[in-house]
Amino acid sequence: MRLDKFDLAILGVLQENARASLNEIGAAVGLSSTPCWNRIKRMESEGVIRGYTVNIDPAALGFMDTVIVHVTLESHSEETLYEFGRALAQVPEVLEAFLVSGDYDYYIRIAVRDTRDYERLLREQLYRIPGIRHSKSSFVLRRLKESMLPLMPPAPTPT
Repeated sequence: MRLDKFDLAILGVLQENARASLNEIGAAVGLSSTPCWNRIKRMESEGVIRGYTVNIDPAALGFMDTVIVHVTLESHSEETLYEFGRALAQVPEVLEAFLVSGDYDYYIRIAVRDTRDYERLLREQLYRIPGIRHSKSSFVLRRLKESMLPLMPPAPTPT
C-alpha cells in the first residue's frame, strides 16, 4: 500500500493519541473529517493500522523490572521454533520475543515485579519449555529511549 503525506500525518496523530477525534485529526493534517475517516478505514483494512492500544506504565501495576533474556535452542527445526513460540505466547509476562541472527536464537523482553518474581518465572515457566539449550538474562537498569515509528515517505524504488 502506498502512503502519501496525509496518510503519514494521520498515522503521526494516531501514534501520539489514538483517541483523537476525526475533527482533531483533520485539523492537524489539513483534511476534513470524511477524507480522514476514509483514509483511516483504508489503512485499517490494508493492515497498516493493526489496532488501537493504551500505553500503561508497568510500574503502576507493580512490574518494576524489565529483563531481556537471550535464548539458544537445542534445535532449529520448524517444529522446535513453532513450539517455542507457542509456549512463549502462553507466558503473560513475555512482552516481546524476537527470533534473531547471531549468537542467540531469541531475544525476549519480560516484565517482572522483582528478582524473586523473575526467579519464579524462570523455574515455573521458562525452564519448562522444551528445547532451551542456554539462556542469559540482563536486567534493564534504565530505559534510555522509547519512541514510536518514524513516519517518513518510503524511499523511491529504483527504476
